Amino acid sequence: MPFVNVKLVDGVFTSEEKHAMAKDLTDVMVKYEGSEAFREVVWVLIEELHTDGWHIGGRPFAGPRSLMESLGNSKKVFEMIDGNPSSRDEFAAALPVKK
Repeated sequence: MPFVNVKLVDGVFTSEEKHAMAKDLTDVMVKYEGSEAFREVVWVLIEELHTDGWHIGGRPFAGPRSLMESLGNSKKVFEMIDGNPSSRDEFAAALPVKK
């Protein structure tokens, strides 16, 4: 029995959008399972969590403003990295933890 668990910020999607999302996720699982027979056993759980429970980059989530701030911070980090690291150790050497 495939089980898909989606966690969303509370109130972002309408009931209709969540139902459509569950249907589309079920379609994807059926495609990869390889048989229509799996459709009836695909479980999709969509959980909506209150915004107080969400944090990005260690800061409380504040909707689109938080997302834009995180993207800006990611861009700054990308620009600070020297070279082209491809492993955790290389990333740690290129941009060590602040003390």
